[in-house]
Amino acid sequence: MSETFDTTPEIDQQTRAALEQLARRFRSADGIGMQVLSMIGGHAEGLLQRLPTQVRTQLDSATRRALEIASDAALYSRGRVRDQRDWLNTALTTGMGAIGGVGGLPTALGELPVTTTVLLRAIQGIAAEEGFDPADEKVRMQCLQVFAAAGPLARDDGTDMAFLSTRITLTGATVHGLIARVAPRLATVLGQKLAAQTVPVIGAAAGAATNYAFTSYYQDMARVYFGLRALARDSGLPVETVLDEFRLLVDPPRMVR
Repeated sequence: MSETFDTTPEIDQQTRAALEQLARRFRSADGIGMQVLSMIGGHAEGLLQRLPTQVRTQLDSATRRALEIASDAALYSRGRVRDQRDWLNTALTTGMGAIGGVGGLPTALGELPVTTTVLLRAIQGIAAEEGFDPADEKVRMQCLQVFAAAGPLARDDGTDMAFLSTRITLTGATVHGLIARVAPRLATVLGQKLAAQTVPVIGAAAGAATNYAFTSYYQDMARVYFGLRALARDSGLPVETVLDEFRLLVDPPRMVR
């Protein structure tokens, strides 16, 4: 009988500690979103029903346009405006959310592509901070992939980890093709954002709080996404090994009695 040996690479203590830190960030990323839902007195699954039917039917195309604008504008701005700290990005989008909420749905729709651009630029900055080049086509697509996360108003750790392990390949793929795949998922998320911003009386406050939650959330997701890939690169471990260990930390197996 031939012996079999476990060839899975060992994860050193430093890498494990970094993984635990990323897992804590991932688990706590929806905290502000839950506070927003509490403030506006709604549930994530019911928010979209607050939007007019015409807006709901056009969300996919509006989201795709916002992503197209953001993808080009964020990359174009990199040579002209330096990357900002997370708190400054959050402060900027919070202010824009308040302005978007003041005028109800029309101003919220107008603010959407601008906020999406700032969010994508923040994600690109985090990628660069981890040693990845946002001008590289694959990294540019990975930055967009972060938008495939569930969003701060509807988190489920088990399903929300799917976007972390989606493979990005350049074979026959383009940024625009990825946008077409990401847009339907993001449309639901942005629809929730728009609905929250149009809550009567507290529109400005809801808009500010919603944008604060969204910016904090996507920056956290970007730090997890690119943090995991940086750990794999620096440790020499396969990305799949790092992701498997991360999943165990986020959602450990339960003992069956």
